[in-house]
Formats: sequence, C-alpha cells, structure tokens
Amino acid sequence: MVYWETAHTIPGQRPVVLDFAQIWQAADKIVYSKTLAAVATARTRIERDFDPAAVRELKAHAEADITVGGPDLAAQAIGAGLVDEYHLFAWPIVVGGGKQSLPSNVRLKLELLDERRFGNGVVHLRYRAAP
Repeated sequence: MVYWETAHTIPGQRPVVLDFAQIWQAADKIVYSKTLAAVATARTRIERDFDPAAVRELKAHAEADITVGGPDLAAQAIGAGLVDEYHLFAWPIVVGGGKQSLPSNVRLKLELLDERRFGNGVVHLRYRAAP
C-alpha cells in the first residue's frame, strides 16, 4: 500500500487514482502485525494484536467510516460483530483457490442496500448487517 503515498507524483494518473491517493494519504492507518518492525507510510501505526474492545472504542469516536482490509483481519472484525456494512465485488473470473473472503464460523443476516453493475462484468453489492 506504500504506492499510494506517492501515486500523485507519477505523471498521467487517472483522476480516480489521484482521488484515492488523496484519501489514503489523509487517513490514519493501523497495521496489525506481529512481525513488521516499522511502518513505511505516514499516519500509520503498528498494533501487534487485534483488540476488539479497542476497535469498538475507536469506532465509537470515529468522525468517518473505518475500513478493514485483508481477509484475516476482516474475519476477526466480523466475528467480533464490528462490521456494519459489507461491500462485495463479484468479478467474472474463476480462480479456484486462495483465501476465502468471509469467515466460515459466522452466520449473519444481511440487508441489501445497493447494487451496481459495471461494463466489465463486475458487480458491487452493498449490504448492512440486519438487526
């Protein structure tokens, strides 16, 4: 993700790339890692363990949405009941392997909020956790 620190300096970037780079640079970031010695991006800190209570506290005081990236971290956040919305992208490609995108030990009822189809066959589904 270090790319986003300097993406705006690369000539010819599309506006969508520049927009995301600006969002990335302005965001405070937490990296959960037991092995990473230091961060390589601004506004970033390392936490060694995922602490649901600390994230719940962070969420309670957040002025903007919090995003979780990566299947392992997302599985922990979903299992702890910390995820309010799910944005799923279905790509018209079958890979047949890799990490699963959702944890296998959680059952949730979801309410569809929005769907969007793109010209390349990708479908975006936006859900919220049903009460």
